[in-house]
Amino acid sequence: MVRWLVTGASGMLGRDLIDALGRRADAAVTAVDRATLDITDPAAVSRLVPGHDVVVNAAAWTDVDAAEHAEAAATAVNGAAVADLARACAESGARLLQISTDYVFAGTARTPYGEYAPTDPVNAYGRSKLVGEAALRLLLPEHGYLVRTAWLYGEHGRNFVATMLGRAAELPAVQAVADHIGQPTWSGALARQLVELGQAAHLGAAPPGIYHGTSAGQTTWYDLTRALFDLAGLDPERVRPVPHTSFPRPARRPAYSVLGHQRWQGTGVNVQAPWRDQLEQALRTPRFAALAQIARDKSPRLQTSGHR
Repeated sequence: MVRWLVTGASGMLGRDLIDALGRRADAAVTAVDRATLDITDPAAVSRLVPGHDVVVNAAAWTDVDAAEHAEAAATAVNGAAVADLARACAESGARLLQISTDYVFAGTARTPYGEYAPTDPVNAYGRSKLVGEAALRLLLPEHGYLVRTAWLYGEHGRNFVATMLGRAAELPAVQAVADHIGQPTWSGALARQLVELGQAAHLGAAPPGIYHGTSAGQTTWYDLTRALFDLAGLDPERVRPVPHTSFPRPARRPAYSVLGHQRWQGTGVNVQAPWRDQLEQALRTPRFAALAQIARDKSPRLQTSGHR
């Protein structure tokens, strides 16, 4: 029996992790969220970690724009708290799977970022996550697993796919950014990959270090939205391409967020499926299926005299 600890268990990824672990007969799971664990309390963390074999830290400050005005608070969660978890795992012998982000990169590349490519975050959120990465690599070199993901969406919580389905039910046309490139990643697929990695880590089959937990392939927000409409039974011609400057935000976003997957080789853990295959599977889950049905039922029709 492998004893798992999942932090951030009520979040989008956390809930999928609990579901994935619940399908395993060999997993004993402790699930904690903000109400049951203050991740920034070192004493609480040090009390909780002992007795577990694998810790998955899905707790994070995820409000990218708010981090621009509260970088210290974001870093306390995404940086200092990771250091405390790493210390506790070092003392107890537990493996730690830390979730990070494509935002640690500048987004100026034209080919996929390798796991050990130079980092250069362009916003406060990325800097806060990079502090956590550095802490993990320094304090837990033998038992630390850093998993970067990107463009995450899932059945729980706010995310791009849910938002666009909601807009499809309200607007005759929707806009989506066409000049940013990345890998839309379903949290359900990432959760299953993390469980496989944790199991491999526990068995000594996967070496510590950095892994990229994103879907295969690449696309833009615009093409993702067109695929979403197509798969949901909506008219993709309702989607309008716009530059990222059409949606000004406090925090800059990397223009290119494609990550390489070389380090999965030899671990026994599969690389994730292509992004469109993931999206098709995600749309079968209850929440997305319901949202798609509402969008089909309520979608305003394009005016024949308007743009198409």
